Amino acid sequence: MTRTQSDEVRVIDAGVAPTRFARGWHCLGLAKDFADGTPHGIEAFGTKLVVFQDSEGALNILDSYCRHMGGDLSQGTVKGDSVACPFHDWRWGGKGKCTSIPYARRVPPLARTRAWTTLEQDGLLYVWHDPEGNAPTDADMYIPRIEGALSDEWSDWVWYTTEVDTNCREIVDNIVDMAHFFYVHYSFPTYFKNVFEGQVASQFMRGQAREDARPHAAGTPKMLGSRSDASYFGPSFMIDDLTYRYEGYDVESVLINCHYPVSPDKFVLMYGIIVKKSDKFTGDAAAEMAKNFGTFIAKGFEQDIAIWKNKTRIENPLLCEEDGPVYQLRRWYEQFYVDVADVTPDMVDRFEHEMDTTKAVAAWQKEVDQNLAEKARENATAGV
Repeated sequence: MTRTQSDEVRVIDAGVAPTRFARGWHCLGLAKDFADGTPHGIEAFGTKLVVFQDSEGALNILDSYCRHMGGDLSQGTVKGDSVACPFHDWRWGGKGKCTSIPYARRVPPLARTRAWTTLEQDGLLYVWHDPEGNAPTDADMYIPRIEGALSDEWSDWVWYTTEVDTNCREIVDNIVDMAHFFYVHYSFPTYFKNVFEGQVASQFMRGQAREDARPHAAGTPKMLGSRSDASYFGPSFMIDDLTYRYEGYDVESVLINCHYPVSPDKFVLMYGIIVKKSDKFTGDAAAEMAKNFGTFIAKGFEQDIAIWKNKTRIENPLLCEEDGPVYQLRRWYEQFYVDVADVTPDMVDRFEHEMDTTKAVAAWQKEVDQNLAEKARENATAGV
């Protein structure tokens, strides 16, 4: 029997995750969580870091392993403006210089460790990573200020952290994946557009509520849909201006989706949300709304993680017309994994793609209607 071209089987190219880590700013979490007078260990970028606060309140980040005999500084103590190693009490300042060896007559002139560039902004702590060892310049993507963060007109951050055993490209792929919002998150996108330019990758999505997945409870406001304008600023930090539409009013929120790599096959995923106060949501009510939204969003990321845990890495995804621009996104993402001199125009030039949602919306509405009809039959049988 002769095999024709149409009989050929598509073979998955799983490839391998890069051992290099992305150039750019990476959020490590809420700054206040590191400001308690003790050193904090962070496994990131294939090594271990230590975060500690000095007497002026600034947060400093160093390599965690002491250059003396390899002790773990994150297991030590903060003494003045230095972190002291638990092994021999060598003390290291925030700029990486050994400031004191209590039992020694002098500090060796070569006693320096790596100090990492930090940024504290909007209540969050960031660290700069560059495989070439360069500090950030004006040409690099700085994280924009977040409207509402630390404002009395908004709630405080509700923040979540979890560890995921896969390469962090999986979560970045989601920015172009319209269909997974329906099948994995039980959302209903009706408009979907991507724009990539420079070091920013954006997703603009509009959606309607799904009565089959989240039935309206009597006596509560009815959700109509949502509006999401989400952008990655650099390789790992997304700001999502997210508005939920209810009958009679909207709820404005800002969702953060960010991560930092632990190893090529593991990353720490963090997400947080703040909610804007209004006539309907003031004080504790806004905080409670943020908490409820956070719980809802946490479930969404848990749904993603369940997929990632069981899928394979794939370098050659087979796409249909209604799939997003996966290959263009990955080309944009590649700029953070090559030397600056090797960044090519096709990685940073403006690219726009607006999805034709006609077929998807029709198919999804049909599925929703079928689910509602089935539920109605079940309720009738049960006498509900």
